[in-house]
Amino acid sequence: MYELLVLLILVVAIVMVTARLKISPFLALVGAAILAAFAYRIPLADVASTVTTAFGSTMGNIGLVILFGTMIGVILEKSGAAISMADALIKVLGTRFPNLTLSIIGYIVSIPVFCDSGYVVLNSLRKAITLRTGVSGLATSIALMTGLYATHTMVPPTPGPLAAAESIGVADNLGLIIAVGLPVAAISALAGLAYASRFNKSQWTPLPSDDHNDISELDYEQLRASFGKLPSP
Repeated sequence: MYELLVLLILVVAIVMVTARLKISPFLALVGAAILAAFAYRIPLADVASTVTTAFGSTMGNIGLVILFGTMIGVILEKSGAAISMADALIKVLGTRFPNLTLSIIGYIVSIPVFCDSGYVVLNSLRKAITLRTGVSGLATSIALMTGLYATHTMVPPTPGPLAAAESIGVADNLGLIIAVGLPVAAISALAGLAYASRFNKSQWTPLPSDDHNDISELDYEQLRASFGKLPSP
């Protein structure tokens, strides 16, 4: 119980210092590792070697996968392929169920693309669907975000699931991680979809944006043509 409590406290601390204090995630992780070493009563002389060995082992196993996964994600984002993938899904699913459509789009796009970049790229598409269907922008935002985060946190090649797999010793079996991650992520996305549906009729005032070029009234064919105008993440 002591070890689990220390781990939970450190995870909460990492989230707080990165989200609120804007400290680099790398520095937060290294600091947490050092604090964990003291908390677990590792001898002082062995703290540095323990942290560096564990970090080197983890990066040695999953570093290349993260690197190439990031490269693929950037290529899809900058080339407009993510918008094309989303547009193809819309042609199949239509706009009758906007929350479901956006959740599925987020679920698929976030496998190769980081979820924050995916939201920036797909936000204009979300606004267009919101405008066409009359559903609350809050509902479509939640549906898209939860779909993106579901696979981002569960399915490689994003770093989180790879690091977790390394911690439990299954990082050498990516097929197993993906096979387990996809259905678990689907359940998470469905939970987010159910939550989003509660806000279908809610009134929501969007946050002010520095970019006043709102392209939400463009049709889907124009979205791809205007891709270069989207803000960079």
